[in-house]
Amino acid sequence: MAKRRQFSGQQKVQILRRHLLEHEPVSDICDEYDLNPNVFYRWQKQFFEQGAAAFENGKGKLEKNLKKKVSKLEEKISHKDEVIAEIMESHVELKKKNGDL
Repeated sequence: MAKRRQFSGQQKVQILRRHLLEHEPVSDICDEYDLNPNVFYRWQKQFFEQGAAAFENGKGKLEKNLKKKVSKLEEKISHKDEVIAEIMESHVELKKKNGDL
């Protein structure tokens, strides 16, 4: 059984670049790297579908980080509210025992 080769993202981009910028035929590139043309075209499709992310300047990442931070802060406030409620409950009970209420 043949072992599957793994290409890094950088290697895939270099292979695609040879076809897209240097206009080398796909068949020649696939023969050189012993690739199935379907794999090459799958890489190309993935490259173009995810290409827009390169131009977003981290907006998506910043948004994700802000949402994560807001979520953590909301969780922290919720926990504090629970603690305050417990303290108030025990405070009221103590006042009742002492006859202050």
